[in-house]
Amino acid sequence: MRNLFYPVLASFLILASPSLGQTWEVYDFSGSLQTRADFQDIDLLGESVSVGKNTNGLFLLSPDLRPVVDLQGQEVVQYLKPWILVKGPKGIGAFHEYGQLALPLEYEEILTYTNRLLARKGNEYWVFEKSTGKVKWLGTAEHAKLTRNGQVILKNQGQFFLPLSSNPEKTYDLLIENQSNFLLAKETSGYGLINQAGNYVLNPVLDQLEYTRGDNYFGFDENQYLLIRGFEERAQVRYNSYHKITKDGDLLLEYIHGKLRRVLEEEGILLDAVGMESVKLIGPDAFNIKFRENKLGLLGKNGWLVAPNSDAEWIGVGTEGLFPALKNGKYGYLDATGKWIIPPSFLEVGTFSEKFSTYRNTTTWGTINTDGKMVAEAKWDKINSFIGGVAIAESANKQYLILPNGELAYPEGLDKIVRLKEGHFLVEINTKSGLLNSQGKLILPISFDQIQVENKDFFIVSKEGLSGIMRASGDVFLPLQYTQIAIDWSEQKVFAKSLPDQVVEENPETNPVKAPLLKRKKGA
Repeated sequence: MRNLFYPVLASFLILASPSLGQTWEVYDFSGSLQTRADFQDIDLLGESVSVGKNTNGLFLLSPDLRPVVDLQGQEVVQYLKPWILVKGPKGIGAFHEYGQLALPLEYEEILTYTNRLLARKGNEYWVFEKSTGKVKWLGTAEHAKLTRNGQVILKNQGQFFLPLSSNPEKTYDLLIENQSNFLLAKETSGYGLINQAGNYVLNPVLDQLEYTRGDNYFGFDENQYLLIRGFEERAQVRYNSYHKITKDGDLLLEYIHGKLRRVLEEEGILLDAVGMESVKLIGPDAFNIKFRENKLGLLGKNGWLVAPNSDAEWIGVGTEGLFPALKNGKYGYLDATGKWIIPPSFLEVGTFSEKFSTYRNTTTWGTINTDGKMVAEAKWDKINSFIGGVAIAESANKQYLILPNGELAYPEGLDKIVRLKEGHFLVEINTKSGLLNSQGKLILPISFDQIQVENKDFFIVSKEGLSGIMRASGDVFLPLQYTQIAIDWSEQKVFAKSLPDQVVEENPETNPVKAPLLKRKKGA
């Protein structure tokens, strides 16, 4: 089945094979034609950054589609703001989005960072610094990488180097990148942390060091456990203990004299309580904590979500003040005090949204309200959350839009329904796509090969290789007569590529918002 997820603004919008002599028209958001230009392709790389290709080459374009910078290559292979990587006959090069050539088109690989480029040719490496505009040769290496904080790591003969640091010849046994702003380093003396400049913020003296989350780490040194946070000048120990601390994934527990006593977060104590028997991580920052006498609670990042008063065997993260919970093989709902609001009487339940949740007692699902009353018959294979009073449900390999009482918001089953962030539903049946509004009413008929939702009122539609633009009212902004369409929201312009034998002209007798006239070129 065809994928319904279409990019809102793709870097490369090639919807048809390029053809010499094709014309691009540029319209403003009122529908008025602003300019024309002859290009095989125009790629909108980002806000106010566009590239055009014609028989003369590949160019960075001005807002009015004039070639302003010769990119010296055949195609753009990557755009990561602010760098444009271009492929030519001899290799890959890099331009800044403002047009400056940073690296000539002769490298096999280029990695990008905001103000830095790392280039490779064979086993030789170079770095370009935007601040100086200069290229520096780093030498040969078995491997090199540009980290998420802009540091360069080289590896040679099992040793690691930081060639851009103040001591580029210094060797490390290990340099590990993670999701923090620091590198985890290892030397014979132990583990430490290195900042973006290549300097130690935590000297390499720890016996063990492990990344946790954010800029936080869990370490061990001689006979004490440490929770450490990295800072640009100097790391800080946020918590230390001579009692045993265990780490199992994201779960940090401290034991005092062999007994479970504390639940820890990245920088210290989350819960200190006597009588805990077990802790289970059930989701991000959510813990089932069991106490003596079989009392269970749900702990969150900021305290108890469900007080530890319940006789439940499991408590899930809830919504709207109700938490799904399990007892004796049946599910119900608790409130924040641990009281059963809906007794455990279901085989399985979901979470509440807009005061409705889902339940099942066999293999199919229905809906219940906050009183536990069954609202819709359990006849669906699956029901998603209600948003705006409508949910997506599945039955017999078809998808439906349903109301909380089980009635259909749209009268028939579809092959696929995707809820979009704009509030619309992108739908498909028999490989054709259409668009429904947030309440299931038809906006665009289910007859297009592709629909690209730009915003709530602007849709690029395609059929039989041609594209146009339609509005939520059903009005045509551009007719289905273009081979490619892209939208520059920052400049509020629409780029449309015409067929080789067509040119679009404004009709001075009609409102410019309406579809432009189509005229044949002479001799066509």
